[in-house]
Amino acid sequence: MTDAAPRRGRGRPTRTQTEAGPATRDRILEAAREEFSERGYEKTSIRGIARSAGVDSALVHHYFGTKEQVFEAAVEGAMAPALGAPDAIVEGPLDGVGERLTRFFLGVWENPTSRTPLLAIVRSAVNNDTAAAVFRRLVAAQLLRRVAARLDVPDAELRVELAAAQLVGVAMLRHVIKVEPLASVDLERIVDRVAPVVQGHLTNP
Repeated sequence: MTDAAPRRGRGRPTRTQTEAGPATRDRILEAAREEFSERGYEKTSIRGIARSAGVDSALVHHYFGTKEQVFEAAVEGAMAPALGAPDAIVEGPLDGVGERLTRFFLGVWENPTSRTPLLAIVRSAVNNDTAAAVFRRLVAAQLLRRVAARLDVPDAELRVELAAAQLVGVAMLRHVIKVEPLASVDLERIVDRVAPVVQGHLTNP
């Protein structure tokens, strides 16, 4: 008489599921972005993400852990275009960093492909403290500190945060709240107005 195969613990993903690899992980992340976008952070659940991705809830936990960790992974992927400023933008001459950052950051928001997940992230961050904390942590780690490291001034972090507030505020008013005429005006006009302000925050005495 042969031994029976060991029973899988309740709630644990099968070996086949865990061996599905990057494709399954990416599918879960895409489903998570859609759920957070449609429902917001508070109304999104691990079960809903799993259902949307066509997997078991345990597999979502297996790859990412808690809902906060799923959100952070989804945010990081969605915001990568906006936060991953090329070295040439961050490390170029300081006398033009304001325009480079402004054009790059706002340009990402002009692209519908990158704007959609960004809108979902910002809306969640505005309405939920946990989502806001994740948003702040990623922005600080991936963008602000890189720029602050270039500034030879005592209040470098404050300067960079003020510059970021300027850029995020413009993006919010233009794409989330859609205040006119800001929502419809040509991007170049916005860059012309905003870039000197960003430059001033970063380098003026």
